[in-house]
Amino acid sequence: QVQVVESGGGLVQPGGSLRLSCAASGSMLNIYAMGWYRQAPGKQRELVARMLSGGSTNYADSVKGRFTISRDTKNMVSLQMNSLRPEDTAVYYCNAALSTDSGAISNYWGQGTQVTVSS
Repeated sequence: QVQVVESGGGLVQPGGSLRLSCAASGSMLNIYAMGWYRQAPGKQRELVARMLSGGSTNYADSVKGRFTISRDTKNMVSLQMNSLRPEDTAVYYCNAALSTDSGAISNYWGQGTQVTVSS
């Protein structure tokens, strides 16, 4: 059984900062990638930032230069969000992509945490 647990989030004024953390736990974890996605009301879920097991990262264009994903431990990642904008308001979901011996990838999701940017 794999669990993905997020922490952080909340209400912040435009220009402010927040930090999200995520931990994956369970037996036989073979992490291919961990990252953050977000979903705003009426919109599809989108990639925010992702880190592959080798350390390479991907960012959405809208957050480049403002958000930074980092690996705290093998199965824990954080997302530092600076210069937040109202359009960053969304539910943020942590994703853990795990690989199996056959090479298949299984995705596990956290419960989501609300980030609201408003004055």
